[in-house]
Amino acid sequence: MKPPFLLFLTFTFYLLKSSRLAFSASAPPLPLISLLSIKSSLKDPLSTFKDWDPTPTFSKPNFEDPVWCAWSGIKCNPKTAQVTSLDLSRRNLSGIIPAEIRYLTSLVNLNLSANYFDGPLQPAIFELTQLRTLDISHNSFNSTFPPGVSKLKFLKTFNAYSNSFRGPLPQEFIHLRFLEQLNLGGSYFEGEIPVGYGSFTRLKLLDLAGNTLVGTLPPKLGFLSQLERIEIGYNAFSGTVPVEFAQLSNLKYLDISNCTLSGPLPEELGNLTKLEALYFFKNSFTGEIPVSYTNLKALRVLDLSDNQLTGTIPEGLASLTELTWLSLIGNNLSGTIPDGVGELPNLNTLLLWNNNFSGILPQKLGSNGKLLSLDVSSNSLTGPIPPNLCYGNRLFKLILFSNMFMHELPGSLVNCTSLSRFRIQNNLLNGTIPYGFGLLTNLTFVDMSRNSFTGEIPQDLGYAPALQFLNISENSFNTALPSNIWGAPSLQIFSASSSKLTGKIPDFIGCKNVYKIELQGNFLNGSIPWDIDHCDKLLALNLSRNLLTGIIPWEISTLPSITAVDLSHNFLTGTIPSNFENCSTLETFNVAYNLLTGPIPSSGPIFPNLHPSSFSGNDGLCGRILAKPCPAEAMAAGDVEVRNKQQQPKKTAGAIVWIMAAAFGIGLFVLVAGTRCFHANYSRRFSDDREIGPWKLTAFQRLNFTADDVLECLSMTDKIIGMGSTGTVYKAEMPGGEIIAVKKLWGKHKENIRRRRGVLAEVDVLGNVRHRNIVRLLGCCSNRECTMLLYEYMPNGNLDDLLHGKNKGENLVADWVTRYKIALGVAQGICYLHHDCDPVIVHRDLKPSNILLDGEMEARVADFGVAKLIQSDESMSVIAGSYSLSMEFSSVLALISLMLYLNYYYYYDNDIAVYI
Repeated sequence: MKPPFLLFLTFTFYLLKSSRLAFSASAPPLPLISLLSIKSSLKDPLSTFKDWDPTPTFSKPNFEDPVWCAWSGIKCNPKTAQVTSLDLSRRNLSGIIPAEIRYLTSLVNLNLSANYFDGPLQPAIFELTQLRTLDISHNSFNSTFPPGVSKLKFLKTFNAYSNSFRGPLPQEFIHLRFLEQLNLGGSYFEGEIPVGYGSFTRLKLLDLAGNTLVGTLPPKLGFLSQLERIEIGYNAFSGTVPVEFAQLSNLKYLDISNCTLSGPLPEELGNLTKLEALYFFKNSFTGEIPVSYTNLKALRVLDLSDNQLTGTIPEGLASLTELTWLSLIGNNLSGTIPDGVGELPNLNTLLLWNNNFSGILPQKLGSNGKLLSLDVSSNSLTGPIPPNLCYGNRLFKLILFSNMFMHELPGSLVNCTSLSRFRIQNNLLNGTIPYGFGLLTNLTFVDMSRNSFTGEIPQDLGYAPALQFLNISENSFNTALPSNIWGAPSLQIFSASSSKLTGKIPDFIGCKNVYKIELQGNFLNGSIPWDIDHCDKLLALNLSRNLLTGIIPWEISTLPSITAVDLSHNFLTGTIPSNFENCSTLETFNVAYNLLTGPIPSSGPIFPNLHPSSFSGNDGLCGRILAKPCPAEAMAAGDVEVRNKQQQPKKTAGAIVWIMAAAFGIGLFVLVAGTRCFHANYSRRFSDDREIGPWKLTAFQRLNFTADDVLECLSMTDKIIGMGSTGTVYKAEMPGGEIIAVKKLWGKHKENIRRRRGVLAEVDVLGNVRHRNIVRLLGCCSNRECTMLLYEYMPNGNLDDLLHGKNKGENLVADWVTRYKIALGVAQGICYLHHDCDPVIVHRDLKPSNILLDGEMEARVADFGVAKLIQSDESMSVIAGSYSLSMEFSSVLALISLMLYLNYYYYYDNDIAVYI
């Protein structure tokens, strides 16, 4: 039953609409009616309106107490009690904004940002004619922009960033002569920028970035004399930058990135003496960097990355003393890097990778004590690494790979406690690896491979508290591995292949987080330590091409996630342990060219299907896979022949038995066929799929079931565990007992073809990805018109359900230790995609519902339907929200540490663009 005051309000509204009576002295004030209407109309899952209690006002005669002025988000005129400001931002609100909002006639500021409003924008908002500020950003308002905004004749700021508006840009804004800030970025506006947008007389900010705008840039935008900031990137413009932009004398920020612009960079822009930030990355600009840009004395950020620029870096750039960020990634620039760049007093980020620079890296680089990130990889630089790169102890990323750097590593680097990523592979560095890297508390990624390092490997690497990736392959150490090399508590990948290592493999105690070990191509001897079962997260083990002896430890087969084992080209003896028959996760097993003897396991999920080359070079091995019977099998075959001769008199009885067995088999076949026919007719959800044509199963690992098994199981299950924009996810138990998740893409209708193609990107992306924090794609079933993706089943659902209490009975993520574990797992998965995949991947739809949780609450990143391979020729389409990851910040407290982790990678990270 409604409270009495709500019944009274309902009656009052009825009077207003039916008879248009004016409010009497005893009627509720219009502000109160409007606010209570907002409260009752909107969905408020966080109960943020709980303090909006009108009871004190209704208890007073003539409603003389304006209690609403003390409610959260509301500011009033102290004299008239009229509401002047309404801030409903970041409350997780949804629903329809009521038309009664028009009663707030004195409203000056309205903020509805960062909620979940969708549908058309309520036109009643445009009747609030006193508005100066209107913020509806970070919602999901869609359809075309409604008419009427020109009524807000005093409006100064309009912010609609990150919504889903479509259609042409609204022309009505041109009539708002007091407008100073206009932000329509991050939607789906289409068509050209109206020429009239160049007639704003007071406009200081114009943001149209991240839409689907086309055409050329209107030269008239250069007439916005008061403009200080313009962001129109992430669209599909053509042509070049109008020279009229050089007239924007007050401009401080210019961003026209990722817009398919071409032609030379306008020299005239060198006249913008107040310009502080210039972003032109990801276009097709050609020619040289204009020398006139050295006149931009106020410039702090210059990003010309991913174009087709040629020539050299102008020497005069070294005179831009305010410069903090210089990025020229992915061009065809050549020549040397001016020495003066190393002396810029405020430079903190220098990104020059993937060009043709040569010569010596400026030796004073970092001496200003402010350097944060340096990436000059994939050039032809030579000489020593500058000694003072970490002089201010702020450097967190040092990427120098694929150059010709020489000499030893600077000793100062081992004191760089801020260092997180250190990549110097594929150079000509020599000497020993200095002691101290293992003591750096923030160091997570180290790649020193393909150099000429010699001598001992420092023991302190086994103590590194945060080290996750360590690659020292293809060096010339001529020494043994440190006994504590597996002791780093966070180590996940260790690679030391072809490094002339000697001695024995250290005991595996302490390797609980390692999931990849590569030690192939060395001179390691002795036996494989039996305590390898301590590496309970190990996915891949490669010990091939060494001098190992002894037997194959059966403990390898007990590793719960092991998928690849290569022990080939050693001197291993004994038999292949029969335990491997029960190893259901194994996908490859290579023991070729050893001294093994005895039978090859003939049962289990993998061995019957392995190629004989996996066992060649072992004269003592036998078994069906080698077409070489084992002695026991030959003896058993002889016994059968003798028994057959002895049983000639019993042929008649045997024939009778066979006839009876055949009759029983035929009956059983008829029964099964009839049952399947019944299920096919009974369950119409999948009958259409069966009629379409033959199903094809593409497997990405060894599977113990067929496409027919999947279809049969789905025809008898109602267990839906998820539903999204691309399909329905079922929990399915296969005949062998395996439980998998099956994503059945939405039907066969033409309007769903685009969605289906989008999800099929998952097949390309996930098929070959192997990481314990990335959900594993087992296979794909498809016919001409339907597709089903087969995943490993995650029993604890997704993070979104847990964060929002949909599993209230279990409340699995109540403790912060578990939340931190989940956040760390997601960070590791995303870091793998951004840095260590080949090609590397940007997920582009990271949110709690796409983070699955396994039985141990380990996070698995899923749903790559909008992922793009960075090295693909297909260009990145823009998602609403422009160049920001799609994350529900208000609902992902468990991912705070992940956001902090990703915050390091602003626009680019080492050899891949990551737009944050």
